[in-house]
Amino acid sequence: MRSMGGWILAALLASLWGGPLAAQDPEASEQTRGVRAPGDSLQLTLEQAVARAQDTSEEVRLARAQVDLAGAQVRNVRSTALPQINGSFGYTRTFQSQFSGGGDVEIADSLKFEPDSLGSVADRLRYLEKHAATAGLGWFGNLPFGRVNAYSVNLSGSQTLYSGGRVGSALKAAGLYREAADLQLEEQQADIELSVRSAYYRALLAGELERIAEAAVAQADAFLAQERIRERSGSASELDVMRAEVGASNLRTQAIQAANSADLALLDLRRLVNLPADRPVKLTTALEVPATARLSAPAADSTDLANRAAVSAAERQVHMRELGVKIARGGYLPSASLRVNYGRFLYPNQPFSWGGNSWASDLSASLTVDLPIFNGLRREAEIDQARVEQVQALLQLAQLKEAVSLQYEQASGEQRRAAAAILARQQTVAQAQLVYDLTVLRYDLGLATQLEVSDARLALLQASTNLALALSDFYIAEATVRRALGRSGI
Repeated sequence: MRSMGGWILAALLASLWGGPLAAQDPEASEQTRGVRAPGDSLQLTLEQAVARAQDTSEEVRLARAQVDLAGAQVRNVRSTALPQINGSFGYTRTFQSQFSGGGDVEIADSLKFEPDSLGSVADRLRYLEKHAATAGLGWFGNLPFGRVNAYSVNLSGSQTLYSGGRVGSALKAAGLYREAADLQLEEQQADIELSVRSAYYRALLAGELERIAEAAVAQADAFLAQERIRERSGSASELDVMRAEVGASNLRTQAIQAANSADLALLDLRRLVNLPADRPVKLTTALEVPATARLSAPAADSTDLANRAAVSAAERQVHMRELGVKIARGGYLPSASLRVNYGRFLYPNQPFSWGGNSWASDLSASLTVDLPIFNGLRREAEIDQARVEQVQALLQLAQLKEAVSLQYEQASGEQRRAAAAILARQQTVAQAQLVYDLTVLRYDLGLATQLEVSDARLALLQASTNLALALSDFYIAEATVRRALGRSGI
């Protein structure tokens, strides 16, 4: 005799389509699809769940932050190619200086240059020849050495004229980095979409399993009531009643487990879409049999797989590493820069007495050429490191292409398997439904036993379960196929 627990367990995995429990209450599926959600619950479709997750997901927000960071880094690199202009204002108070000497310096009378403007030309010429060496001593009285107060205003500008191609390569690499960040954001959004779609379908399936378990309990209770009536009429034994009681009791335990599984599946979906745990949710997208044209997986070629965001981002990483080698090689080349400085200076006797003082000006320009000669073989090490990173990027790109191709092949194979199972199990469910109905009729006429009814119910529930699982597998595999091809939506 087949164990009663076998068909009880199968009842928990049964589906809505074609089963006797679905036929009992056509409104049950729509009601339980929300997993016991009250009337004021949030109506959530599959597409709404995906959109909400992409708007509020921490993973997507982190990827967006990476895009913003990449934009800031691009602007930072671009600034190195633009002119650098800086200004400054300073005040210096000198308390003691080597030029102060403790007081004012007086020039001796013998060193003073005081020619007689009324003398003869010969006398003035002899005086000039004699005192020419000391004639300029009085000119140093206004020099800034040892001044107590000094103000300075400076404006400087610099521009890189040539850097051995390093600045240009860095700008290109920064642009590629920004593009890679955008592609990584697209990849993260696709990952979130796949996770939400899978969780949504699992929650739908878990809700159907819970409904079937509850309907199975109701059916077992009705069967138990019928057995008690038959016992009182003498057409059934006490053993038949006990069997029905055991079956109903076991189904109640399994229904509790199914309800817990449904809650956990819905909780996982809540986590992905960032819904509060106490917010009632009703899933409104049905787990239906897809159209025949949809059962075939889309064919993929090398172009589809190459357009995957992750592959495109990895290709940009390879280009960035190539530019890194060029930047490292640019260390062998000279660099040239132009610098211009303009300054204004003031030396008042009092800190804030600017009147009556004239500003001194200073303007200079310099052209600098740096020639790298020897830096301890650091440039050679930087080139070797850049080449290794380039090889690593190429290998990672090859690995990623293989992984994407494998993901597509696995998902498309699973989709074909699930599609074939759907087509085959639809007929099986119809046949199992007919067998169950006829067996129940024969039992009512006294031509079949309770064991035959249980076996027919088990076969029907197993067929419905297989169809439900095939549908869930198909939709998840379909989402995975589109994920591998870099597509979104259905």
